[in-house]
Amino acid sequence: MSENEETKAQHGNLLLKPRVGVGIVGYGAYVPRYRLPAKEVARIWGGNDEGLPIIEKAVAGLDEDVITMSIEAARNALKRAEIDPLELRAVWVGSESHPYAVKPSGTVVAEAIGASRNISAGDWEFACKAGSEAMVAAIGMVGSGMGRYAMAIGMDTAQGKPGDALEYTASSGGAAYIFGPVAESLATIEAAYSYVSDTPDFWRRAHAVYPEHGQRFTGEPAYFDHVTSATRLIMEQTGFKPSDFAYVVFHQPNTKFPTRVGKELGFTPEQIKTGLLSPVIGNTYSGASLIGLTAILDIAKPGDRILMTSYGSGAGSDSFVIKVRKPILERQAKALKTQDYIARRTEIDYATYVRYRGEIVVK
Repeated sequence: MSENEETKAQHGNLLLKPRVGVGIVGYGAYVPRYRLPAKEVARIWGGNDEGLPIIEKAVAGLDEDVITMSIEAARNALKRAEIDPLELRAVWVGSESHPYAVKPSGTVVAEAIGASRNISAGDWEFACKAGSEAMVAAIGMVGSGMGRYAMAIGMDTAQGKPGDALEYTASSGGAAYIFGPVAESLATIEAAYSYVSDTPDFWRRAHAVYPEHGQRFTGEPAYFDHVTSATRLIMEQTGFKPSDFAYVVFHQPNTKFPTRVGKELGFTPEQIKTGLLSPVIGNTYSGASLIGLTAILDIAKPGDRILMTSYGSGAGSDSFVIKVRKPILERQAKALKTQDYIARRTEIDYATYVRYRGEIVVK
């Protein structure tokens, strides 16, 4: 009996399998143009310029929030999908920084992109995996036959407390995906899997302005256990090895965590580097692994197999095996690529950053 057969015999088939095949028919990213260098945060708070977790991070402007950025990403996804937005049956926005405590982001996005009112629209929450959680739901809707197309978005804005370690990396941006029939897709969802536990490594209570975190506790029992476990199990149950993938993307709160996980699981730096965007745009939270996947899809070729594993504090991971199809070659250039957004940058200083993020309260 093979190792994969032993795993299935011991645990059963744990993969999330839709009734009919589902694929990605469109995708799109959005990254705001403003960039705050990590060395600028260190300058203000007396940190050391050496060993900073990233180079710089993306910052939403005064007129940007999760809704406006989601609309931009959604429009890019529609351009690549080449479908009428009226055909969508769901628009779901995953985030931990929705602009309203009571008022959904999903309904605003749906109306702004011209979707029908006969639609499921709303918001998802699960810290940094809210976006991938919405993806699982969208795959389920299409795979069950409840709708032909469903959109899932992962988007966030920077939330780091001034002077906190998160301020170096917490950034703005994300991505949108439209799921539909395999025959129309640019990439097929070959497998999906979710792994969760109650591990309180990161949280924000009601009415609290900033999230709290358990320092190094966020690593071993949280990020590493969940990302590694989800990735290892989806490979065991599908029978794939690291060498079977052209690219892999993990949730990227910094550069060290995904690099370490990739090495432990047997992936090479070459497989990881395309989707590792945190050094230049920071941790986009709900959009982190999703936007990394867009950068890969921008350059992927038919036949390439991609593995993506997200992570959300609280804690959980969603893992996906994706195989690229021929239509991707026609659709990559239909909208702005992720690297186009990354290249479009305007550097700001710390004072401008706190103004843009509303850190200065005038009563």
